[in-house]
Amino acid sequence: MLKLKPKFDLDKDVVSDILRKEASVCRVKEYFGAVDACFLNIERDGGILFSWKGAAGTTRIGKYDPNTRQNKLLYTFDKLVCVSSCSLNKEETLLAISLTQNTSAADHLDPASKCLTLLIEIHPINNTKVLKAVDCRVKVQFLDSGSDRRSVLESHLLLLTEDGYVDLYHVLLARQEGYRVVVSNPERLSRTAERVVEDFCWIQWDGHTQRIYYLTRQGGSEHRCLPQDKFLLRCVQFHLSHHWETALELPLELPPNPFRTVKFINLGFDRFHADRPGCDLVRMEVFTSRIGSMCVCYSQPRPDDPELTYTVVLVHKDCSKTFRVRLDRNQLTTRQLHPVFIPTGYYILVYLQGHFLHCVNTRQQEMLCHSLFLSGAEAELDLRCHPADVAVLHAEEESVCRLLDLNGGRIHAAEVNPEFLLQILRSDAPSRCPGGKTEPQRLAALHCLQVYLGNDPKLELKVQEC
Repeated sequence: MLKLKPKFDLDKDVVSDILRKEASVCRVKEYFGAVDACFLNIERDGGILFSWKGAAGTTRIGKYDPNTRQNKLLYTFDKLVCVSSCSLNKEETLLAISLTQNTSAADHLDPASKCLTLLIEIHPINNTKVLKAVDCRVKVQFLDSGSDRRSVLESHLLLLTEDGYVDLYHVLLARQEGYRVVVSNPERLSRTAERVVEDFCWIQWDGHTQRIYYLTRQGGSEHRCLPQDKFLLRCVQFHLSHHWETALELPLELPPNPFRTVKFINLGFDRFHADRPGCDLVRMEVFTSRIGSMCVCYSQPRPDDPELTYTVVLVHKDCSKTFRVRLDRNQLTTRQLHPVFIPTGYYILVYLQGHFLHCVNTRQQEMLCHSLFLSGAEAELDLRCHPADVAVLHAEEESVCRLLDLNGGRIHAAEVNPEFLLQILRSDAPSRCPGGKTEPQRLAALHCLQVYLGNDPKLELKVQEC
């Protein structure tokens, strides 16, 4: 169903270069030490932040530029540390890092805290400022500074905490000696912090639109202990002037405690805090597209219920669609309770490996024949990894979705494969649709092809021949 095109491979594009650099540092012909490279974050410009274990017990932070396909060293810690979150400002003068406590190590960050959040000057490497020392996870993310020349001397940083609040730091910079960029009045930095979000249990960052989506209990935190099932999904829009506003409030009805812990979506990759698949009652993501659609997708599987329920809220259409699919529970594992949501322009693909693939039309939701439902062997996406290990990297400016294999360290561009849809049009075999009818599937496949035809006369000719 999907056509995958390789875009990035951590081993080929990063690790091989790291080994050469470490060999140079150690003044040896080849370096055979374990570098233990891992993803940290992907910034708006597509730059990939990563860390690795350097020689002599150091921890290094680097950036891969997809345009030049070059790697750059940003910063080196002189000891092994656990980097749980990282972000780089657009001008590459500041690095924000959250370090988590390594309980197995003898050298602790701070006896009073489990997480240390730092702001580091790296142009050139200079001072380090402690922003927070707390007992909860902290995510960091710089806002995009835009193209305004004045923005070179200011940066704006989000700190998102597991305690359920978001602060925005306004960092003023100064240029010294013609090239050195430093933080102005670092001792007053905490006074610039602005509280953006007060209470959330789920939060998603969209770097391309500079938005935060977060879920909060309707009524506020003072009702946290009550068995409520009413939530508000809010959207905060950040502008180039670095002012922000609440752009959307959407009521949702969910189970009283939908998440085992606070959920961070699209806010980097923390190898030291691996979520246990299947523990949450709800899995949710928000997708927007350049054609003007906005979809809120969430699933609600129940271990004791043979039916899987999932909902696609079409905000741009002011409606929602809830679907129920009966599953074979004997074939489910704890890693498979939730489906994966994959945006592909007009469609949202809902995929549960080994069970079904549902292509939900987000523009013409009135007619079910415009959505394609497949099961069995036809429903395999061939993701080349387990769906639980896939992170969806979605940007509304792009017509192609990207999928990150967290275990394999690979990124693939994914788009609907027209050849697969043509096979459905040509097939005369009985369908798995109720009653053995083939026409609903063929009509849905034809409609999907028409959406993706574009200006391809060869593909149009193939459709006519079916």
